[in-house]
Amino acid sequence: MGSDTEAEKSIQKEKKKYAITLAPIAKPLAGKKLQKRTFKLIQKAAGKKCLKRGVKEVVKSIRRGQKGLCVIAGNISPIDVITHLPILCEESGIPYVYVPSKEDLAQAGATKRPTCCVLVMLKPAKGELAVDDLEKLKTDYEQVSEDIKELASSVI
Repeated sequence: MGSDTEAEKSIQKEKKKYAITLAPIAKPLAGKKLQKRTFKLIQKAAGKKCLKRGVKEVVKSIRRGQKGLCVIAGNISPIDVITHLPILCEESGIPYVYVPSKEDLAQAGATKRPTCCVLVMLKPAKGELAVDDLEKLKTDYEQVSEDIKELASSVI
């Protein structure tokens, strides 16, 4: 009478999975298109070792004066873990954006562990990038950075 098929049950599980509670400070929040572009940039940066993962690493890098693009997850609990990051980014002139899920952020960053935030940099931690790799990363970085700046200016 009221039994669901396996397909309907899996659809309901998917809907529950994506019912994410966002933090009230999660602004500017990336839309679907910007989110997809940002995750692609994070994947490329992770492959080139130009990525810092986690609050400690990101804060340390920002305080040392490294520039980049900060991507913060919006579903962090407790929220106190990330409340200082937007202020730190604004003081350093680093563009930042929120994405809805820490799990998706970790998947894009090539880790299995959910990640609060990542910092996408143009220079790898060690060594140098090949010229063509640097150009590809730089064009994607600049495009996403411009979109985030537009989004941030529309929020304010």
